[in-house]
Amino acid sequence: MKDLESQKLTWKQYLVVASLLFGLFFGAGNLIFPLHLGQLAGSNWGTATVGFLITGVLLPLLSVLAVAITRSEGVYDIGKPLGAGFAVVFMVLIHATIGPLFGTPRTATVSFTVGVAPFIPKNMQTPALLIFSALFFVAAFAFSYHENNILSNVGKVLNPLFLALLFLVFVVAFVNPLGNPQTAAVTGAYKHSALVNGFLEGYNTMDALAGLAFGVTVVTAVRGMGQKDAKSVSKVVAKSGVVAVAAIGLIYLLLILMGAMSLGKFNVSDNGGVAFNQIVNYYGGMFGQALLAFLLTVTCLTTAVGLVAAFAQDFHKHFPKVSYHAWLALSCLASFLTANFGLDQIIAWSTPMLMFLYPLSMVLIILSVCSPLFKKDGVVYFFVILFTVVPALGDMVVAFPSVVSQSSFGLTVASWRNALPLANMGLSWLVPALVGAVIGLAVHFIRGQKVAQVEDELE
Repeated sequence: MKDLESQKLTWKQYLVVASLLFGLFFGAGNLIFPLHLGQLAGSNWGTATVGFLITGVLLPLLSVLAVAITRSEGVYDIGKPLGAGFAVVFMVLIHATIGPLFGTPRTATVSFTVGVAPFIPKNMQTPALLIFSALFFVAAFAFSYHENNILSNVGKVLNPLFLALLFLVFVVAFVNPLGNPQTAAVTGAYKHSALVNGFLEGYNTMDALAGLAFGVTVVTAVRGMGQKDAKSVSKVVAKSGVVAVAAIGLIYLLLILMGAMSLGKFNVSDNGGVAFNQIVNYYGGMFGQALLAFLLTVTCLTTAVGLVAAFAQDFHKHFPKVSYHAWLALSCLASFLTANFGLDQIIAWSTPMLMFLYPLSMVLIILSVCSPLFKKDGVVYFFVILFTVVPALGDMVVAFPSVVSQSSFGLTVASWRNALPLANMGLSWLVPALVGAVIGLAVHFIRGQKVAQVEDELE
């Protein structure tokens, strides 16, 4: 009898894992942000797309590869070279941001605001959101209650349904286009900085953070398919990850094009949710709106299932006195409460956290992927993070709503942060991070040479 640990998966099984990854990554934000980017960029959609794909596709792929290369099981392991204390704090911050504070509540508020709210009278929308979000997170709790069923629920049921509906939207939009994307008007910010603005817009997807957090969910699912040893698990995760993010990249491209084409009939909207609403109503009327409501609810639910499950799995692993189901219930309850503050408040307060966590996550992902080159030496991690964290904190303060950013404290932080290279682009951390990498690698190789000299002398 063949050892389970040596069994090879069929291509269909790889596709199921890829479908799981796709479903976990692709939420409502992945629909509305690229669509809005297309409207903002207009005829410069191509350049903006390149920037968006770096943070929206390449980084999530690298995060999956980081989990595979380092044979990690979650975000904790990615931060572990800097010590257990840093790893725990980083894990909590990531899960809090993409979980109950911002990311998970957004899955309910976007699907309600864009899909359901148009059917509800304005004076009834607050209680309607309360009821909708309660039912939404009860469903998320039920789908993620049994860890071993997450692969089946998301990869085999919810995600294929979502893809079929989205394909229908694309067919209608491209057979009868609203306008020519090559002649669409360009908004001011995208006339000269389309690449950088597209890059920063990719932060909103939260997928680079999610890729680290979903590691534990995906690894659990792959092990449930008979892949027990770390090498086999890493191989499956890496191959499936490439397929999943390639599909996401294609959908982003089509959504950005659809947003640029929509300018032939509509003005630039306040957000991508409004744009999606306008496009679907133009083609399908109330039937189209009902289809959109269902589409958004399905894709948001797949992401919510992954987020609450990853939160519960990671926290149960590191704080085992509380059961998986208790952490799961806590995540769903906290997300339900936050969701009822409304979409605008969630987006306004999530942006600063993303401006802080994305730089840290990006450098940790790149360090993890490149770690075999410097033997995962903690000193390299230390200098890169040290030089990244201070400007990232400055970017966070500047991005807060005016109650913080325009206070005396916020203005003081902004004054020194603005003196850093690329600060006007929101990338004040980039040059310091590169300096930290040079110093860290220099220390690593100097120490290595000294150790080699000592060993030679002893011989």
